[in-house]
Amino acid sequence: MADKPSRALVIYGDGRASLLSPSHVHLHSFASRASCGFLSLRTPPPGECENDRMVRELAQLLDAYDFYTARNGQHYETDADANLKESSISTISQRFMGLRAAIITVCPNVKSFARELGFSVLEIDELITQCDPSNNHFQEIPEEFAIASELLKLLGFLGGRVLEKSEFDLLILHIKTSERSKDPKEKMVSDTGVDWLNKLVGGIMQATEPGLDISSRLHFSIILSYGTVSAREDHYPFIWTPGTETNSDLSFLHPRQSYTMKGGNTLNDIRHHHPMLIAQWQERVTRWDMVREFSFKEFREHGGNLAILADRFLHEVAFKLWKAPKYGA
Repeated sequence: MADKPSRALVIYGDGRASLLSPSHVHLHSFASRASCGFLSLRTPPPGECENDRMVRELAQLLDAYDFYTARNGQHYETDADANLKESSISTISQRFMGLRAAIITVCPNVKSFARELGFSVLEIDELITQCDPSNNHFQEIPEEFAIASELLKLLGFLGGRVLEKSEFDLLILHIKTSERSKDPKEKMVSDTGVDWLNKLVGGIMQATEPGLDISSRLHFSIILSYGTVSAREDHYPFIWTPGTETNSDLSFLHPRQSYTMKGGNTLNDIRHHHPMLIAQWQERVTRWDMVREFSFKEFREHGGNLAILADRFLHEVAFKLWKAPKYGA
């Protein structure tokens, strides 16, 4: 545990997990320094559209799934915390001891939902304006590095130093899956390929090299999801399922996996395949594991965190920011 509260940057690449390749060296390098694992998701309702899927999965990351499903009349009896009468939720600041959080996205549905949760919503074009090549400060450095600098500045990190005050404690960059955009501003956060994301991560890691003050105060998470998927596909990654062990009577003695539970109760709508991939790093705070690349196979075989319910992610981050008590072991 750090001796001072951290500030957190989360990059969430919706639908990017299946697009990774060996050429994405910065993402793989990050995973080799990080603590890696999975975030389990719920099974989607029938006939769900892409925009609804995007918000529903983000709602789980922000521990607002109950609120989202109640608001949309989709609550399931299997959800331990279901409350059909609950149509409102405390803001993120109220839930986490005054936490100042912002999200950067171009998706209107995500913007609207984030505002309901009390997030500040930042416009990507404002960030790009700060990185305008006509600005002398950014003329000599690549675009991705300039954007990395602006993201860190919002968290009170400047030139490797930790400023006394920051605008936000938590910043989430949401990169959505979409059709190719003709708008270059939207393209940066909407239709960006993994190549762009890889370069951005390289810029952030260069700015947070070990030994700099920032490296022990920035809690950096990268989450990549698979987007719309189906268990009927020929090849799909399972977290774990009892059905994979049929040759031993001991297979019936497996305890309930924690990623299938919430509030001490079992959730029966967990999707055991295509979890989110998560890697987290903070110098002298997060543990290293044996992962050498950002991939499902490496995370399952060598990751140190296995799987947790996506709903718990925000609580784990808030703990690092000294905004929530420790959850679990």
